Amino acid sequence: MDKRHFDQLVKGVREMKRHMAGKPVHGARVTELAEPDVRAIREAAKISQSQFAKLIGVNLRTLQNWEQHRTRPTGPARALLKIVASNPRSAIEALHA
Repeated sequence: MDKRHFDQLVKGVREMKRHMAGKPVHGARVTELAEPDVRAIREAAKISQSQFAKLIGVNLRTLQNWEQHRTRPTGPARALLKIVASNPRSAIEALHA
């Protein structure tokens, strides 16, 4: 790999990191979606962090990062959180089954 290609690759990785952190990146399209309040969703379900993480299939540390806004849930996790938020008790019961 020549220096030009390597520099382009490094630039792309830096832009990706900025984009993932929610910072503006030239050419990136951002669709504004409401961020799920993971802590509020879990508390509405009246369940501990470790139980909730296990129930939705994520690492406890991942859940803690979401709750402390260090990272954000994406894709299927975000959809599952939306379902749990809409009806916490029913969703938790369904996940237990």
